[in-house]
Amino acid sequence: MGRKRHLAVDSLGLILKVAVSAANLQDRAGARLVVPALLKRHRRLQYFYVDGGYRSEPLVEELRALVPKRKLHWEVVRRQPRTQGFSVLPRRWLVERTFGWLNNFRRLSKDYEFRTDSSEAFIFLAASLLLIARLA
Repeated sequence: MGRKRHLAVDSLGLILKVAVSAANLQDRAGARLVVPALLKRHRRLQYFYVDGGYRSEPLVEELRALVPKRKLHWEVVRRQPRTQGFSVLPRRWLVERTFGWLNNFRRLSKDYEFRTDSSEAFIFLAASLLLIARLA
């Protein structure tokens, strides 16, 4: 039994929305957990930079149908075809950096929580502590 964390972050890496699910859930299904709530709360949001797991065209059309009057730009950030090993991808490093910040908290480094909502709450708590440390 494992968990998968689906994050939506802004351009500073601050968490806008989080969803924790079972590890066997595909990324496209995770987007269905995160994006509708994100679109309701953040009305000016238009641009999404996502990795290759979210490139399903039916998913994009389904999410655009949620807010038909808004233009949503869904850009998949892909690796260069001949690149081997690690390479920094534009925009995608923001989410990876946020995951790195969260992994500094011992409670989030492993999956200790039984319920997914308590796991989401601890992620928001850790993000709040990071934000307070920035302000101090």
